[in-house]
Amino acid sequence: MKRIRIEPAWSFTDEAGNRLDPQLFGLLQGIHRSGKLTAAAAEAGISYRHAWNLLNKWAEFFGVALVEMHKGRGARLTPLGDKLLWARQRVAARLGPQLESLGSELNLELQQLFEGVEPVLRVHASHGYAVALLPRFASDFQLDLQYCSPAEALAALNRGACDVAGYHMPTSATRGPLMQGYRRQLRPRSHCIIRFITRRQGLMLRPGNPKGIVGLADLTRGDVRFINRQKASGTRALLDILLRDAGLASQRILGFELEEYTHSAVAAYIAAGMADVGFGVEAAAHQFGLAFLPLADEHYLLVCQRRSLADPSVRRLLEMIRGESFRQAVSELPGYTPDRCGEVCSVDELFDETQRS
Repeated sequence: MKRIRIEPAWSFTDEAGNRLDPQLFGLLQGIHRSGKLTAAAAEAGISYRHAWNLLNKWAEFFGVALVEMHKGRGARLTPLGDKLLWARQRVAARLGPQLESLGSELNLELQQLFEGVEPVLRVHASHGYAVALLPRFASDFQLDLQYCSPAEALAALNRGACDVAGYHMPTSATRGPLMQGYRRQLRPRSHCIIRFITRRQGLMLRPGNPKGIVGLADLTRGDVRFINRQKASGTRALLDILLRDAGLASQRILGFELEEYTHSAVAAYIAAGMADVGFGVEAAAHQFGLAFLPLADEHYLLVCQRRSLADPSVRRLLEMIRGESFRQAVSELPGYTPDRCGEVCSVDELFDETQRS
Protein backbone atom coordinates (compact mmCIF):
# COMPACT_ATOMS: atom_id res chain seq x y z
CA MET A 1 0.00 0.00 0.00
CA LYS A 2 1.24 3.47 -0.83
CA ARG A 3 1.81 5.66 2.21
CA ILE A 4 1.22 9.36 2.82
CA ARG A 5 4.24 11.38 3.81
CA ILE A 6 3.75 15.01 4.81
CA GLU A 7 6.58 17.48 4.39
CA PRO A 8 6.67 21.27 4.94
CA ALA A 9 6.88 23.32 1.74
CA TRP A 10 7.93 26.93 1.25
CA SER A 11 6.16 29.31 -1.13
CA PHE A 12 7.50 32.78 -1.87
CA THR A 13 5.26 35.26 -3.68
CA ASP A 14 5.51 38.96 -4.39
CA GLU A 15 2.83 41.62 -4.74
CA ALA A 16 2.16 40.59 -8.33
CA GLY A 17 1.59 36.98 -7.33
CA ASN A 18 4.76 35.69 -8.97
CA ARG A 19 5.90 32.42 -7.43
CA LEU A 20 9.36 30.91 -7.60
CA ASP A 21 10.51 27.30 -7.60
CA PRO A 22 11.20 25.90 -4.08
CA GLN A 23 13.73 23.58 -5.78
CA LEU A 24 16.19 26.30 -4.87
CA PHE A 25 16.57 24.89 -1.37
CA GLY A 26 18.06 21.65 -2.68
CA LEU A 27 20.47 23.71 -4.76
CA LEU A 28 21.50 25.84 -1.77
CA GLN A 29 22.05 22.71 0.31
CA GLY A 30 24.30 21.26 -2.38
CA ILE A 31 26.34 24.46 -2.66
CA HIS A 32 26.74 24.61 1.11
CA ARG A 33 27.93 21.01 1.17
CA SER A 34 30.25 20.93 -1.86
CA GLY A 35 31.10 24.55 -2.59
CA LYS A 36 30.54 23.87 -6.29
CA LEU A 37 27.54 24.78 -8.46
CA THR A 38 28.18 21.88 -10.85
CA ALA A 39 28.08 19.34 -8.01
CA ALA A 40 25.03 21.03 -6.44
CA ALA A 41 23.14 20.98 -9.74
CA ALA A 42 23.88 17.29 -10.23
CA GLU A 43 22.78 16.54 -6.68
CA ALA A 44 19.52 18.43 -7.26
CA GLY A 45 18.94 16.55 -10.52
CA ILE A 46 18.98 19.64 -12.74
CA SER A 47 21.33 20.98 -15.41
CA TYR A 48 24.04 23.52 -14.68
CA ARG A 49 22.25 26.04 -16.89
CA HIS A 50 18.95 25.56 -15.10
CA ALA A 51 20.70 25.93 -11.74
CA TRP A 52 22.33 29.16 -12.88
CA ASN A 53 19.01 30.53 -14.13
CA LEU A 54 17.31 29.54 -10.89
CA LEU A 55 19.86 31.44 -8.83
CA ASN A 56 19.50 34.51 -11.03
CA LYS A 57 15.69 34.45 -10.78
CA TRP A 58 15.79 34.22 -6.98
CA ALA A 59 18.41 36.96 -6.78
CA GLU A 60 16.15 39.18 -8.88
CA PHE A 61 13.15 38.24 -6.74
CA PHE A 62 14.84 39.18 -3.45
CA GLY A 63 16.98 41.94 -4.87
CA VAL A 64 20.05 40.34 -3.29
CA ALA A 65 22.32 37.54 -4.51
CA LEU A 66 22.02 34.19 -2.73
CA VAL A 67 25.29 32.75 -3.98
CA GLU A 68 28.71 34.24 -4.64
CA MET A 69 30.68 32.73 -7.52
CA HIS A 70 34.48 32.94 -7.44
CA LYS A 71 36.49 31.82 -10.43
CA GLY A 72 38.76 28.99 -9.42
CA ARG A 73 37.34 28.93 -5.87
CA GLY A 74 33.86 27.60 -6.47
CA ALA A 75 30.66 28.98 -4.95
CA ARG A 76 29.55 29.97 -1.48
CA LEU A 77 26.27 31.13 0.02
CA THR A 78 25.73 34.79 0.78
CA PRO A 79 24.27 35.75 4.20
CA LEU A 80 20.76 35.67 2.69
CA GLY A 81 21.32 32.27 1.07
CA ASP A 82 22.69 30.96 4.35
CA LYS A 83 19.72 32.32 6.31
CA LEU A 84 17.20 30.80 3.90
CA LEU A 85 18.87 27.40 4.01
CA TRP A 86 19.06 27.21 7.79
CA ALA A 87 15.56 28.62 8.23
CA ARG A 88 14.26 25.75 6.14
CA GLN A 89 16.31 23.25 8.12
CA ARG A 90 14.94 24.59 11.39
CA VAL A 91 11.33 24.50 10.17
CA ALA A 92 11.68 20.90 8.98
CA ALA A 93 13.36 19.84 12.22
CA ARG A 94 10.77 21.56 14.41
CA LEU A 95 7.66 20.38 12.53
CA GLY A 96 8.90 16.93 11.54
CA PRO A 97 7.52 14.92 14.49
CA GLN A 98 4.07 16.54 14.29
CA LEU A 99 3.85 15.95 10.55
CA GLU A 100 4.97 12.33 10.94
CA SER A 101 2.30 11.78 13.60
CA LEU A 102 -0.37 13.30 11.35
CA GLY A 103 0.79 11.18 8.42
CA SER A 104 0.52 8.08 10.60
CA GLU A 105 -3.08 8.95 11.47
CA LEU A 106 -4.02 9.49 7.83
CA ASN A 107 -2.36 6.27 6.71
CA LEU A 108 -4.27 4.35 9.35
CA GLU A 109 -7.58 5.86 8.22
CA LEU A 110 -6.86 4.92 4.61
CA GLN A 111 -5.83 1.41 5.57
CA GLN A 112 -9.11 0.88 7.40
CA LEU A 113 -11.02 1.55 4.19
CA PHE A 114 -9.64 -1.61 2.62
CA GLU A 115 -10.67 -5.18 3.24
CA GLY A 116 -8.33 -7.45 5.13
CA VAL A 117 -7.16 -4.74 7.52
CA GLU A 118 -3.87 -5.69 9.13
CA PRO A 119 -3.44 -5.64 12.94
CA VAL A 120 -2.96 -2.10 14.25
CA LEU A 121 -0.24 -1.28 16.77
CA ARG A 122 -0.68 2.07 18.52
CA VAL A 123 2.68 3.42 19.67
CA HIS A 124 3.06 6.65 21.65
CA ALA A 125 6.71 7.52 22.06
CA SER A 126 9.30 10.18 22.68
CA HIS A 127 10.71 11.27 19.33
CA GLY A 128 14.09 9.88 18.34
CA TYR A 129 16.12 8.76 15.33
CA ALA A 130 15.70 5.03 16.04
CA VAL A 131 11.96 5.28 16.69
CA ALA A 132 11.60 7.16 13.40
CA LEU A 133 12.92 4.03 11.63
CA LEU A 134 9.95 1.90 12.75
CA PRO A 135 7.50 2.86 9.94
CA ARG A 136 10.10 1.94 7.31
CA PHE A 137 10.42 -1.61 8.60
CA ALA A 138 6.85 -2.30 9.75
CA SER A 139 5.25 -5.11 7.74
CA ASP A 140 2.20 -7.32 8.24
CA PHE A 141 0.82 -4.81 10.72
CA GLN A 142 -0.30 -1.18 10.62
CA LEU A 143 1.76 1.16 12.78
CA ASP A 144 0.05 4.18 14.31
CA LEU A 145 3.04 6.14 15.65
CA GLN A 146 2.33 9.28 17.68
CA TYR A 147 5.12 11.39 19.12
CA CYS A 148 4.78 12.89 22.60
CA SER A 149 6.80 13.35 25.79
CA PRO A 150 7.83 10.26 27.80
CA ALA A 151 5.38 11.14 30.59
CA GLU A 152 2.55 11.55 28.07
CA ALA A 153 3.40 8.23 26.43
CA LEU A 154 3.31 6.32 29.72
CA ALA A 155 0.09 8.07 30.74
CA ALA A 156 -1.48 7.05 27.40
CA LEU A 157 -0.49 3.42 28.01
CA ASN A 158 -2.01 3.45 31.49
CA ARG A 159 -5.34 4.80 30.26
CA GLY A 160 -5.48 2.40 27.31
CA ALA A 161 -4.92 5.02 24.59
CA CYS A 162 -1.95 3.12 23.12
CA ASP A 163 -0.51 -0.41 23.05
CA VAL A 164 3.17 0.47 23.42
CA ALA A 165 4.84 3.48 25.03
CA GLY A 166 8.41 4.63 24.37
CA TYR A 167 10.57 6.52 26.86
CA HIS A 168 14.24 6.80 27.81
CA MET A 169 16.23 6.73 31.03
CA PRO A 170 19.93 7.06 31.93
CA THR A 171 22.02 3.87 31.98
CA SER A 172 23.45 4.69 35.40
CA ALA A 173 21.52 4.85 38.66
CA THR A 174 19.91 8.23 39.29
CA ARG A 175 17.66 9.77 41.85
CA GLY A 176 15.24 12.64 41.67
CA PRO A 177 11.99 13.56 39.90
CA LEU A 178 12.74 11.67 36.64
CA MET A 179 13.12 8.23 38.20
CA GLN A 180 10.40 8.88 40.76
CA GLY A 181 8.01 9.74 37.93
CA TYR A 182 8.86 6.54 36.05
CA ARG A 183 8.38 4.44 39.18
CA ARG A 184 4.92 5.94 39.65
CA GLN A 185 3.85 5.21 36.07
CA LEU A 186 5.41 1.78 35.56
CA ARG A 187 3.38 -1.06 37.10
CA PRO A 188 5.45 -4.15 37.91
CA ARG A 189 2.46 -6.50 38.00
CA SER A 190 0.93 -5.52 34.66
CA HIS A 191 3.71 -3.94 32.57
CA CYS A 192 6.72 -5.47 30.87
CA ILE A 193 9.73 -3.77 29.30
CA ILE A 194 10.92 -4.28 25.72
CA ARG A 195 14.55 -3.24 25.39
CA PHE A 196 15.05 -1.12 22.30
CA ILE A 197 18.31 0.79 21.85
CA THR A 198 21.04 2.64 23.73
CA ARG A 199 22.03 6.11 22.60
CA ARG A 200 24.67 8.69 23.48
CA GLN A 201 23.77 12.21 24.62
CA GLY A 202 26.09 15.17 25.06
CA LEU A 203 26.94 18.70 24.02
CA MET A 204 26.41 19.63 20.37
CA LEU A 205 28.91 22.34 19.43
CA ARG A 206 29.51 24.65 16.49
CA PRO A 207 31.90 23.13 13.92
CA GLY A 208 35.46 23.27 15.22
CA ASN A 209 34.21 24.21 18.71
CA PRO A 210 35.39 27.85 18.40
CA LYS A 211 34.47 28.64 22.02
CA GLY A 212 36.67 25.83 23.34
CA ILE A 213 33.90 24.19 25.36
CA VAL A 214 35.18 21.13 27.23
CA GLY A 215 32.40 20.40 29.74
CA LEU A 216 29.15 21.47 31.37
CA ALA A 217 30.88 24.13 33.48
CA ASP A 218 31.62 26.11 30.30
CA LEU A 219 27.87 26.62 29.78
CA THR A 220 27.93 29.20 32.56
CA ARG A 221 30.46 31.40 30.76
CA GLY A 222 29.15 34.78 29.68
CA ASP A 223 30.33 34.34 26.08
CA VAL A 224 28.56 31.00 25.49
CA ARG A 225 25.01 30.93 24.06
CA PHE A 226 22.91 27.86 24.82
CA ILE A 227 19.78 26.41 23.19
CA ASN A 228 17.64 24.09 25.32
CA ARG A 229 15.03 21.36 24.90
CA GLN A 230 11.49 21.81 26.22
CA LYS A 231 10.79 21.04 29.87
CA ALA A 232 8.62 17.96 29.21
CA SER A 233 11.29 16.14 27.20
CA GLY A 234 13.35 13.29 28.58
CA THR A 235 16.49 14.94 27.19
CA ARG A 236 15.80 18.07 29.24
CA ALA A 237 15.29 15.87 32.32
CA LEU A 238 18.65 14.19 31.70
CA LEU A 239 20.38 17.56 31.33
CA ASP A 240 18.81 18.75 34.59
CA ILE A 241 20.22 15.65 36.32
CA LEU A 242 23.71 16.26 34.93
CA LEU A 243 23.65 19.93 35.95
CA ARG A 244 22.44 19.03 39.43
CA ASP A 245 25.13 16.39 39.89
CA ALA A 246 27.76 18.90 38.71
CA GLY A 247 26.48 21.57 41.11
CA LEU A 248 25.70 24.02 38.29
CA ALA A 249 22.79 26.47 38.45
CA SER A 250 20.75 26.70 35.24
CA GLN A 251 20.09 30.39 35.94
CA ARG A 252 23.73 31.08 35.08
CA ILE A 253 23.40 29.60 31.56
CA LEU A 254 22.78 32.17 28.84
CA GLY A 255 19.83 31.02 26.71
CA PHE A 256 18.65 28.25 29.05
CA GLU A 257 15.09 29.56 28.72
CA LEU A 258 15.13 29.21 24.91
CA GLU A 259 13.57 25.91 23.83
CA GLU A 260 13.33 23.69 20.77
CA TYR A 261 11.25 20.53 20.48
CA THR A 262 13.54 17.98 18.78
CA HIS A 263 17.22 17.04 18.72
CA SER A 264 17.33 18.05 15.06
CA ALA A 265 15.84 21.46 15.81
CA VAL A 266 18.49 22.11 18.46
CA ALA A 267 21.24 21.05 16.06
CA ALA A 268 19.82 23.22 13.25
CA TYR A 269 19.67 26.20 15.62
CA ILE A 270 23.37 25.80 16.39
CA ALA A 271 24.32 25.14 12.76
CA ALA A 272 22.60 28.40 11.82
CA GLY A 273 24.96 30.26 14.19
CA MET A 274 22.16 31.26 16.59
CA ALA A 275 23.75 29.42 19.54
CA ASP A 276 27.13 27.96 20.44
CA VAL A 277 26.00 24.80 22.16
CA GLY A 278 23.01 22.60 22.92
CA PHE A 279 22.35 19.23 24.50
CA GLY A 280 21.18 16.21 22.50
CA VAL A 281 22.05 12.99 20.70
CA GLU A 282 25.20 12.44 18.67
CA ALA A 283 23.17 11.54 15.56
CA ALA A 284 21.71 15.06 15.43
CA ALA A 285 25.15 16.64 15.74
CA HIS A 286 26.42 14.45 12.92
CA GLN A 287 23.42 15.26 10.71
CA PHE A 288 24.19 18.99 10.86
CA GLY A 289 27.98 18.78 10.80
CA LEU A 290 28.47 19.80 14.43
CA ALA A 291 31.15 18.82 16.92
CA PHE A 292 30.02 16.54 19.75
CA LEU A 293 31.15 16.04 23.34
CA PRO A 294 29.63 12.85 24.86
CA LEU A 295 28.37 13.10 28.44
CA ALA A 296 25.91 10.27 29.11
CA ASP A 297 24.38 7.11 27.69
CA GLU A 298 20.72 6.24 28.07
CA HIS A 299 18.42 3.36 27.30
CA TYR A 300 15.44 3.93 25.03
CA LEU A 301 12.79 1.47 26.19
CA LEU A 302 9.37 0.31 25.08
CA VAL A 303 6.62 -0.63 27.55
CA CYS A 304 3.45 -2.63 27.05
CA GLN A 305 0.88 -4.51 29.06
CA ARG A 306 2.10 -8.02 29.85
CA ARG A 307 -0.99 -9.50 28.20
CA SER A 308 -0.22 -7.57 25.00
CA LEU A 309 2.79 -9.80 24.30
CA ALA A 310 0.34 -12.31 22.84
CA ASP A 311 -1.17 -9.78 20.40
CA PRO A 312 -0.21 -10.34 16.74
CA SER A 313 0.90 -6.74 16.24
CA VAL A 314 3.22 -6.79 19.28
CA ARG A 315 4.69 -10.14 18.22
CA ARG A 316 5.40 -8.70 14.77
CA LEU A 317 6.99 -5.61 16.31
CA LEU A 318 9.31 -7.84 18.33
CA GLU A 319 10.23 -9.87 15.26
CA MET A 320 10.95 -6.67 13.36
CA ILE A 321 13.24 -5.01 15.91
CA ARG A 322 15.05 -8.29 16.56
CA GLY A 323 15.75 -8.66 12.84
CA GLU A 324 19.17 -8.03 11.32
CA SER A 325 17.88 -5.35 8.91
CA PHE A 326 16.49 -3.15 11.65
CA ARG A 327 19.49 -3.66 13.93
CA GLN A 328 21.83 -2.74 11.08
CA ALA A 329 19.88 0.47 10.41
CA VAL A 330 20.17 1.43 14.09
CA SER A 331 23.90 0.69 14.10
CA GLU A 332 24.38 3.16 11.26
CA LEU A 333 23.05 6.01 13.42
CA PRO A 334 26.00 7.77 15.13
CA GLY A 335 25.91 7.16 18.86
CA TYR A 336 23.20 4.45 18.67
CA THR A 337 23.58 0.75 19.47
CA PRO A 338 20.88 -1.97 19.24
CA ASP A 339 22.21 -3.95 22.22
CA ARG A 340 19.62 -6.45 23.50
CA CYS A 341 17.08 -4.99 21.08
CA GLY A 342 13.76 -6.85 21.42
CA GLU A 343 14.63 -8.52 24.72
CA VAL A 344 11.72 -8.58 27.18
CA CYS A 345 12.15 -8.12 30.93
CA SER A 346 10.07 -7.16 33.96
CA VAL A 347 9.86 -3.67 35.46
CA ASP A 348 11.56 -4.89 38.65
CA GLU A 349 14.42 -6.42 36.67
CA LEU A 350 14.97 -3.11 34.89
CA PHE A 351 15.12 -1.04 38.07
CA ASP A 352 17.30 -3.60 39.86
CA GLU A 353 19.75 -3.49 36.95
CA THR A 354 19.75 0.31 36.94
CA GLN A 355 20.50 0.47 40.66
CA ARG A 356 23.44 -1.94 40.26
CA SER A 357 25.02 0.02 37.39
